[in-house]
Amino acid sequence: MKIVIIGAGEVGFHVAKALSQENFDITVIEIELDKCRRIAENLDVIVVEGHGASPRNLTRAKVQEADYVLCVTRVDEVNLIASQQAHELGAKKIIARLRNQQYSTRESIIRPERFGIDLVIHPEKAACQEIVRLVRRTYATQVMEFEGGRLQLLGIRINADSPIVSKSVAELNNRSDNFKFGIITVLRNGNSYVPWGDFVFQERDVGYFLIRTDRVDDLMHLLGKDISKTRRIMIMGGTKIGRSVAEELQDEISVRLVEVDRYKAETIATTLENTMILNGDGTDVEFLRSENVSELDSFIAVAHNEQTNLLSALLAKHLGVKQTICHMSTTEYLPIIKEIGLDAVISKNISTVNAILRFIRSAQLETAITTFDEIDVDVLEFNPEPGSKVTTKTLQELNFPKESIVGVINHHGALVIARGTSQITEEDTVLVFAKQSAIPKLKKLFKA
Repeated sequence: MKIVIIGAGEVGFHVAKALSQENFDITVIEIELDKCRRIAENLDVIVVEGHGASPRNLTRAKVQEADYVLCVTRVDEVNLIASQQAHELGAKKIIARLRNQQYSTRESIIRPERFGIDLVIHPEKAACQEIVRLVRRTYATQVMEFEGGRLQLLGIRINADSPIVSKSVAELNNRSDNFKFGIITVLRNGNSYVPWGDFVFQERDVGYFLIRTDRVDDLMHLLGKDISKTRRIMIMGGTKIGRSVAEELQDEISVRLVEVDRYKAETIATTLENTMILNGDGTDVEFLRSENVSELDSFIAVAHNEQTNLLSALLAKHLGVKQTICHMSTTEYLPIIKEIGLDAVISKNISTVNAILRFIRSAQLETAITTFDEIDVDVLEFNPEPGSKVTTKTLQELNFPKESIVGVINHHGALVIARGTSQITEEDTVLVFAKQSAIPKLKKLFKA
């Protein structure tokens, strides 16, 4: 399969890195010499130096033979023009990153589909949605929804006083006879583990729990977590993400938005009627104290400067805020953020990378797939073929790959959290959580 990537910034580099490990034929077009060198020295891909919207460069990259063209430069207009030309040259599928969300509105004169684009990704919109989910679940480090919101996957940090420290997965399951949940993976010291029954929880683990949305409170009680409602938040940074989060939440909770630029703060104040706009510095300890940060449920750092985000979030955490959410663009920082005490980290770049990988892998695997920002476990959706091995025995009798676990079984709309005694039928839809190494074996189990 041939893939052409236009733009070798953080998104382009990490998409190329992920796909090159899966033996795709990849060509990258990049105008900046230092980015060309970076990708050529680190990845086994073909690099074409030049403007990504140039017909000559697109032809050199053999866009006409491409199964996928990924237009992920920082400039929307370049992505749109490159998409249109790739479409005219004969590329099969085109994915474009567009920061301006107005292109996708009904009123827009320039619609993405006119440029031959099959998938549009708005990075700031994806980041905003993830932040809003986290704010509504202040005890979580990550929140994902499945089955139309009926299921949630929650990343929960295990503190020293948690009742599940030193308990095994089997013991924890036995304590919840009146409701069922799945433990999909555990992040420990930067490594992901797929936990089976004998896995024992330790302090500082981050467990990923799959639960019906209507039973989340029961799970939090079992884990010893506070489930108080979010009432007050502060957003540091009047960026597109910051403004979008404020607009989404200002009518249901108390929202304060801090912007260091006075003119920008005054401009924002005219558009966000129910948000308190403050002109101040989120890295100023006295300013944070004067705003009673310790009384906040959530502090969200989404300024353009990621060092500012990191410092302000650490200060807020030190001053006693319940939940800190920090936006980072440099992906190298992501693995260590939670190790230094922050609760959740969001990256619009990684959100974009994951959306692209999900789209490509879904077509390749003939099944839906979701990836995570920080753990190397994917979510796969399978429909068992009639007569497939997975339909012949209970889960505990099947030889499932150790690096995978069945999360939930959807039988005609009825959701069941999977257990060893569960039996899958050909009429079911099944969510499986697995590392990449287990996917080939899983496909064989679900094929006739």
